[in-house]
Amino acid sequence: MYTYVPANKKSPAPIIVAMHYCTGSASAYFSGTQYANLADKLGFIVIYPESPSSGKCWDVASKASLTHNGGGDSKTIVNMVDYAVTTYGGDKDRVFATGSSSGAMMTNVLAGAYPDVFKAGSSYSGVPDGCFYVASATAGMATPGWNNECANGKSVKTAQQWGDLTRSYYPGYNGTYPKMLIWHGTSDNTLGYPNFAEALKQWSNVMGLTLKEDVANNPQSGYTKKVYGDGTQLIGYSGQGVGHTVPVHESIDLAWFGIS
Repeated sequence: MYTYVPANKKSPAPIIVAMHYCTGSASAYFSGTQYANLADKLGFIVIYPESPSSGKCWDVASKASLTHNGGGDSKTIVNMVDYAVTTYGGDKDRVFATGSSSGAMMTNVLAGAYPDVFKAGSSYSGVPDGCFYVASATAGMATPGWNNECANGKSVKTAQQWGDLTRSYYPGYNGTYPKMLIWHGTSDNTLGYPNFAEALKQWSNVMGLTLKEDVANNPQSGYTKKVYGDGTQLIGYSGQGVGHTVPVHESIDLAWFGIS
């Protein structure tokens, strides 16, 4: 567990869990994003988990990791949050998740399996919660399961089916789910662009929202912002011609998380 605790830490301090991509590392995501620099200014804690797998992908394929208190990488990350709350003075009511590629997949998994822990997420070029499920996958595999159908953007479900899948990972949960930002590039050849629409179908069903409007060239030229409901719970950002992965937009993430 790698944790960045700024000298001017707030009390209690919001926590951002920032998760790397396949072949990545905690240190690579630390140096490749601006969260730590912004933490120095704004006083939040950043947790940089590191995948224990051989290829450094997160386990988003096993039933254990997909399920609330089932174990696997997702539960390990939640344990890190608990440790940061008790040891570093983190705010258990202001915990947020973000990541790129495999880390984006885990962002969606954490939002689905642990909505009681995370208040918001920002997923950069991932797939829907549960999309990467592999029946033979188990927690702790040296190489986590890989789902080609999902990776290629071929896993298509109705919004209701996606929503039911997420709800199945925490049976009996009746609370609110994290508000979500979903980012994807139209030229993504690693995790196909159709996963963008599927993820938005999933979270719009979970939250009971419908698409309100598309806003062109937002947050920058070539991007389209898809606003659901009143825009406070679910937003999608589609990057025209952007490959894998969408660059991290830290300032937008922090505004979404309510950190200022």
